[in-house]
Amino acid sequence: MSAPPKLSQPTDEPVFHARGLTKVYRMGEIEVHALRGVDLDLYAREFVVLLGASGSGKSTLLNILGGLDAPTDGEVSCRGTLLTGADEDALTRFRRANVGFVFQFYNLIPSLTARENVALVTDIADNPMTPEDALALVGLTERMDHFPAQLSGGEQQRVAIARAVAKRPAVLLCDEPTGALDSKTGIRVLQVLERINAETGALTVVITHNAVIGDMADRIIHLSDGRIAGEDRNPRRARADELHW
Repeated sequence: MSAPPKLSQPTDEPVFHARGLTKVYRMGEIEVHALRGVDLDLYAREFVVLLGASGSGKSTLLNILGGLDAPTDGEVSCRGTLLTGADEDALTRFRRANVGFVFQFYNLIPSLTARENVALVTDIADNPMTPEDALALVGLTERMDHFPAQLSGGEQQRVAIARAVAKRPAVLLCDEPTGALDSKTGIRVLQVLERINAETGALTVVITHNAVIGDMADRIIHLSDGRIAGEDRNPRRARADELHW
């Protein structure tokens, strides 16, 4: 049996530094407050779980950190570079250079093989892994020339993870990565994220409504009604293969 993951030790400078993040969506005369003043620091090598019910603000927060959305108020910076107020070209460069995204649904191109889906990223990244190395990292060396329709749901998600990490991002942002998977397959995907966090040192943030996944995190940040409702730090990180739900 492999040794439990070591607790990450935060460095002095956070990867993400957010203060007063507020997000209001306006639909006609109705205002929806998705975030209500979030303060947050996230550090390199950490494995962080953002835990909360649907509508708690998890995805909105993740999208703002990843440069996919802008806050209504407040500021967020990444490695000392202010993202708030940056134009779309600057945010595109930021995402391309720094962030890997993993979503609940895999967003693979059906007409391309696993290798070709990963190559879509490696062809435009500055210092990428090869598609072969990225797929090996997620345990799919034998499946890299298969098309998405020839892969299981868990294998497709692992291709999506390989695509996200192939550009060697400093940050891996995962939005319900096991949400469309059964427990056994979901744990296999979490093992892949665990390995990538350990081997690459990328800040790994997973948002979920499944409290069990929090056991494998350095920190669990609880969101409720657009606010941080609390934070826990695990004295020992559970291995993904120890989880059950």
